[in-house]
Parts: sequence; C-alpha cells; structure tokens
Amino acid sequence: MASSKEYLDFILEQLSELEEISYRAMMGEYIIYYRGKIIGGIYDDRFLVKPVKSAIAYMPNVEYELPYEGAKEMLLVDDVDNKEYLTGLFNSMYDELPAPKPKKKKL
Repeated sequence: MASSKEYLDFILEQLSELEEISYRAMMGEYIIYYRGKIIGGIYDDRFLVKPVKSAIAYMPNVEYELPYEGAKEMLLVDDVDNKEYLTGLFNSMYDELPAPKPKKKKL
C-alpha cells in the first residue's frame, strides 16, 4: 500500500518549525531529509525514523517496524501530533546520522 500525499502534508506541517526539511517520493513512499541527511520516511502512512542511539533514547518505549519487505527495521514515531516532540527528536538525531553520500560525476 502506498502512502497518501495527505499524510505526507500532515507530517511536513508537523515539522514546519524545523528548517531544511525536504522529501523525495520513492515507489509510492516518501523519504524525509533533515538538513540534507536522510532521517526516515513515510511508509504505508506510518512515520518511521532510522534506529540511531539518540532516537532510541528519545523514545524509550519505541516499536521497531519494517518499512517494507526485505528492509532493515526502523523506529515507529507514535507521537506525530506533537510538534515539539518531533522537533526534539529530529534535533537529537541529526549529529548521529550519516552524511549524504557524494553524487557520482557523470563522464
């Protein structure tokens, strides 16, 4: 099942306090970026983030879920209605996220 544009718009509105939030549509789902780093995504209208230590500490009762068959487990963000909570989560995770891979130059 693909994610709805309405759910994406809702999540983006909840993240509106943060600067440099962007997304990319990918096979019916959405990858969410924060200041150029992949932080998570929307899969089947669920907001999932990467399982970095700071996110696990921020959400002590977190559930792990598969975004899609064959993928690595991610963390389900359950409190998507709370803007302050999401802002704090993203800011706590940022430094731990890997830097974007450099794009290959075309010859």
